[in-house]
Amino acid sequence: MTHAELIFIGGPVHTVDAARSRATALAVRGGRIVAVGHDEVRELAGPRTEVVDLAGRLLIPGFQDAHVHAVSGGVELGECDLTGTVEVAGYLEAVRAFAEAHPDREWITGGGWSMESFAGGLPDRRLLDGIVPDRPVYLHNRDHHGVWCNTRALELAGVTAETPDPPDGRIEREPDGTPSGVLQEGAAELVGRLVPARTDADMLAGLLRAQRLLHSLGITAWQDAAVGGFGSFSGNDAAYLAAARDGSLTARVNGALWWDRERGAEQVPELVEARARLRHGRFRADSVKIMQDGVAENFTAAMTGPYLDACGCATDNSGLSFVDPVALRGYVTELDALGFQVHFHALGDRAVREALDAVEAARAANGRLGTRHHLAHLQVVHPDDVPRFARLGAVANMQPLWAAHEPQMDELTIPFLGPERAAWQYPFGDLLRAGATLAAGSDWPVSSPDPLAGLHVAVNRREPGSSDERVFLPEQRLDAGTALAAYTAGSAHVNGLDDTGSLRVGNLADLVVLDRDILSGPPEEIADARVQATYVGGEAVYTA
Repeated sequence: MTHAELIFIGGPVHTVDAARSRATALAVRGGRIVAVGHDEVRELAGPRTEVVDLAGRLLIPGFQDAHVHAVSGGVELGECDLTGTVEVAGYLEAVRAFAEAHPDREWITGGGWSMESFAGGLPDRRLLDGIVPDRPVYLHNRDHHGVWCNTRALELAGVTAETPDPPDGRIEREPDGTPSGVLQEGAAELVGRLVPARTDADMLAGLLRAQRLLHSLGITAWQDAAVGGFGSFSGNDAAYLAAARDGSLTARVNGALWWDRERGAEQVPELVEARARLRHGRFRADSVKIMQDGVAENFTAAMTGPYLDACGCATDNSGLSFVDPVALRGYVTELDALGFQVHFHALGDRAVREALDAVEAARAANGRLGTRHHLAHLQVVHPDDVPRFARLGAVANMQPLWAAHEPQMDELTIPFLGPERAAWQYPFGDLLRAGATLAAGSDWPVSSPDPLAGLHVAVNRREPGSSDERVFLPEQRLDAGTALAAYTAGSAHVNGLDDTGSLRVGNLADLVVLDRDILSGPPEEIADARVQATYVGGEAVYTA
């Protein structure tokens, strides 16, 4: 008999496998699962077998994040990090401390501020001027669709009252037209193009910093939602390739190559070249990311009807479609024919419809090629489009943490959508009932990368620890098993990792040990669970 190298016993094993959903023992050899069952698995133990007694803890497949910005998130952890507070005084103190600790830095960069912290979601440049008047400051907000700059940064970039808004963005202004300090969407690049590029060493350090954090949260694989491209994404492809080559990349990663929305089909050969070049070990780049719209909080998410103003009256703004929707169909058809998966940012209901129209055009032209196109975010989905996901084989890529009552939702979103459209938000339950395949991710550093927090909201439609007892659209709640399957098997499907995501013989031994059984305990306690150990290919990459 060939003995197992690693055996888990003494606790529930949730397999995410319909043929056998529960077991009490699992064995690993050569990085793969060789047995799933009960007492009979112990017979594979030999003198050198490591036996892990779960002692009642839960063993599950490794979590996979289907939409994350790992490198930029890791880089930002080493910069001016504003994510620990929602208080303006806390932001300013963090900026002050970072500037004092880094007197030689030409620019103060970082981010993580929340729109909810400021009236109308808009901070002012003068707040930063009082802290750092002599160096440029450039800070992304939490969702990375806007930046907060000080006056010095605007001056260096030549952004004045006479500077026109770019087609894909907006300069927030004071009553006389003077820039107020917030640049939305594409307008951020008016200043961002001057920010010193991160070095290759910075990007690699950011990747490894992120990987440590993600492994500690039970994440064994992910799809990086923007590889290459501009701004904070530029250079992350080199970081992934370097880590894959030197063996420091322990996660399994599929990169989504950035689609430059200022260009058209002429960039497709470059994407084909990048896909061939960016493939080594546990890293590959088989996906293309198309950002079709913005976000609802700054009124750039593309909607089928106009946003409302503060008085509840219709405005003349229905958001932005960054890629012409007719041209989009041609681009996606060509990418599909070349075997690329397309990863859409589609947040408003018009953007969702435009993305689904593009997938439909590709299916009509090319047939079913096995390309697993997916739409991320899905904040507002028109009911007419819900059944199209299953019909077209388009995966619904959820970011569940956002589906809850909190200030950004209640103060900056619902009033400007109106009651009918607000009720179409994050329709996870409807998508499931309509037969859609569900995957899940975080969009970190936009929001927490913790899958257990996301699971909690998917099941409860309330934020962990919130004192607000309201349930956000309760009919859209998922049961815990379905939500867990989205974070494991569903995201494995999106990532093209078909031998992961479930615990069955022959699959890779990508595993997580939780300190409790979240599937049998109270749903409102899911977020209290903690990761005890994370394994990739049977090798421990994190232990608590």
